[in-house]
Order: sequence, then structure tokens, then C-alpha cells
Amino acid sequence: MGELDIGWILVLWFWALGLGGIEIEIEGGHGWAERLPTWYRNRGRIGKVFGRVMGQRPLTGYHVFAFTIPLLLLHLPFVAGVDWTLEGELLAVGTYFALAVFWDYLWFVLNPAYTVQRFKRGNVWWFEVPWIWRFPLDYYTGVGLSLVLAALASWAAGDWAPLEHHAWTLAGLILLTALAVLAAPLYHRYYRHMRRVGADDREFTPSYGPPAAEAVWTGGKPDLHPLD
Repeated sequence: MGELDIGWILVLWFWALGLGGIEIEIEGGHGWAERLPTWYRNRGRIGKVFGRVMGQRPLTGYHVFAFTIPLLLLHLPFVAGVDWTLEGELLAVGTYFALAVFWDYLWFVLNPAYTVQRFKRGNVWWFEVPWIWRFPLDYYTGVGLSLVLAALASWAAGDWAPLEHHAWTLAGLILLTALAVLAAPLYHRYYRHMRRVGADDREFTPSYGPPAAEAVWTGGKPDLHPLD
């Protein structure tokens, strides 16, 4: 494993950390966009297919963007001068599945409403799936699928290097996440400190509402007239 591999692991892990941190700031302790002004779908063809693939979790407008943008960014090298290959595509998608697992777990590790101690079956309504040891089945599926795609990339390249690279990446992500678990109480303290009574400056910030607040649907029967 060279310096390039170490740099890749660090960037990927801090990316997962950043995504998890952003979602904590947006969602608080209410995960899966439970209290966000977004739409939920668990009925209809698309909602049902998504639910079957995602452990009966609903599809939300929030997650359409949250899931799509990282996948697109992993394909950025292909439009920035790196030649597209089947090997590269398989590794990009495999990396995405690994990223999603660590990003999701870091949300629980850093979120004071959960923490590692409270991350267990029965405490997470959107993980009503079988759990193995301390993790939901989805995590094992995501990591396993990433390894399968890396193995296929090695097959396409006729070389074990892609699979070896991905295995080292997973090992590095696991190590850094274990360190994050140990350091998480420091973040929990910071999170509470920034939200202590009298600390928020929102009341001192001049702000005003959007120019057409009534155009946002806030419940009841939606108005489906064409937008101006």
C-alpha cells in the first residue's frame, strides 16, 4: 500500500465523516428525513421496489439527492481526463456502497441521540431488518457487494490489484471509524456546547421569510395547479 492508497483512504473516510456530520446538523436525532419538509413514498411501483431493496424504508425526496450526488462525484474522474473502463466503473460503484455504509454508521456514532451504545435493533425504526452482532444486515450487504464488485473489477482487469486496493481501503476505513468511536464523546460534548442555552445567535441575525411562503405545501390537500 503506497502513499496514494493512504491518501485515498483518508479522503474517502473524511468524505463519509462530512456526509454524516451534515446529516446530523440537518436531521438532529430524527433520522431518515423523518421531520424534514420532504416527500415520502412507500406505495406505488417505485416506492415498493425501493422498499424491497432498502429493507422497507420509504423513498424520500431528500434521499434521492443525498444518494445520487456521491455516486456522481465518484464518476468525476471519467469526465476529468481518466479513460472509462469496465474495471473503473465497477470499482467506482463498489466504492460507493462502501462509502454509504461508513457514512451511515458515522451518523449514529457521532449523533448524541444514538451513539454506539444506543445503536441497536429496536432503537432505529428504519432498520427493522435482521441484525448480526451489533450491525444491521444492510451493512454486511453493502460491504459484501462492494467486495464482489471489486472482485469483478479484478476479473475485468485480469489482475488482483483492484480487489487488493479495495480490501486495503475497507481496512483503512474500519480503522479510522474505530478511532472515531473512541473520539466520539468529544464531538458529543461539542454538539451540546454549541446548543447550550443562550449560545445560539439566531435572534441577533436579521432574517425574513421567503417571498412566496404560501407556495410551499405544508399539509392538507396539495394545490396541483401549474407553476407560474
